[in-house]
Amino acid sequence: MPHTNDYEKDFLNGSSEAEESQTSDAHILDPITDDEDFEGDEDIYVASQWQLMRWKFRKHRLANVSLVVLIVIYFLAIFCEFFAPYDPNHYDIRFTYAPPQKIRFVGKNGFSLRPFVNGYKREIDPETLRRKYAPDPDIEHPIYFFVKGNPYKLWGLWPTDLHFIGTKEGTLFLWGTDRMGRDTFSRVLYGSRISLSIGLIGVLISFLLGILIGGFSGYYGGAFDVIVQRLIEFIRSIPTIPLWMALSAALPPHWPPLRVYFGITIILSLIGWTGLARVVRSKFLSLREEDFVTAARICGASEFRIVFRHMVPSFLSHIIASLTLSIPGMILGETSLSFLGLGLRPPVVSWGVLLQEAQNVRSVALAPWLLLPGVMVIITVLSFNFLGDGLRDAADPYSR
Repeated sequence: MPHTNDYEKDFLNGSSEAEESQTSDAHILDPITDDEDFEGDEDIYVASQWQLMRWKFRKHRLANVSLVVLIVIYFLAIFCEFFAPYDPNHYDIRFTYAPPQKIRFVGKNGFSLRPFVNGYKREIDPETLRRKYAPDPDIEHPIYFFVKGNPYKLWGLWPTDLHFIGTKEGTLFLWGTDRMGRDTFSRVLYGSRISLSIGLIGVLISFLLGILIGGFSGYYGGAFDVIVQRLIEFIRSIPTIPLWMALSAALPPHWPPLRVYFGITIILSLIGWTGLARVVRSKFLSLREEDFVTAARICGASEFRIVFRHMVPSFLSHIIASLTLSIPGMILGETSLSFLGLGLRPPVVSWGVLLQEAQNVRSVALAPWLLLPGVMVIITVLSFNFLGDGLRDAADPYSR
């Protein structure tokens, strides 16, 4: 049996302790290894960047909930004609400022599996001469699914009169009515399509401008970079709301609603590209000297190909996170302009146009449900912010 002296024992013990220390340190430095989707550390070594992002994103519970909320909101917006009980311009002067009707299951005949709403009992206040509404327990309007109602064209293409929810008799005002007796719930659904699409289209235009201007500013540098950065600083130094108001006031008042829609989108995009351009520029300043960029340049690749084929995909995850955080600003911009009367105008229905109904204290005091479009704006903006935080953390899966 070979003899082992004290020095060899100390060396072997030290090596084993060092290996255990490195193993424990490696486990600490890999925060995503605790995910239940992993079978072992070897999954990390063979996983792609997008797989690492997906595993990290799953651990952000608030971002996952926000993603579900946004999917539901956008799904309702895409098929708003089907989910809305009424046409947004359908009105009934008998039910001006009518309060929301509560969905009930227990009525005069006891419990019922089919939900229903009570009809209105209208009376005039003898002192203020204001019309008051109260639920009439003797009148019950059953709620049906996939019921026929006001005719419409789905996406302006296919005519139909099928609605997801409604009543065969009476009214169904889930969120009350406005001063003309129009259903607030239906108008909020229709308005979501306009407000949410402006956010996506505006961010898409800002994405293109930010990549082009910011990318080539960081790639070339020099005088072009100086001019672009001074332009960005000038635009960002101007207060946002007054700048929006000035550009919106320049739109001709005789323009049709569709042209005004695209005009507002372009106005928001011309201001929103500056933040993304700075992010892209800072990344390009560090990437233009990397080995893969030099190799592509030596192989004869054009500068346009180097930028969009090699440099942009290398930090695409960070761009997606930045775009997600930019969408709420676009939505708030449209809502603010329309609320001030400088953006979209009736008969176009958007969340900002709907909030114009709640500009005076009297309307809010008599019909607080007119503020529900503002609640939808808050929910959507918070969901985008939480989703953006989750994507930003997932973009760097090795961060702790």
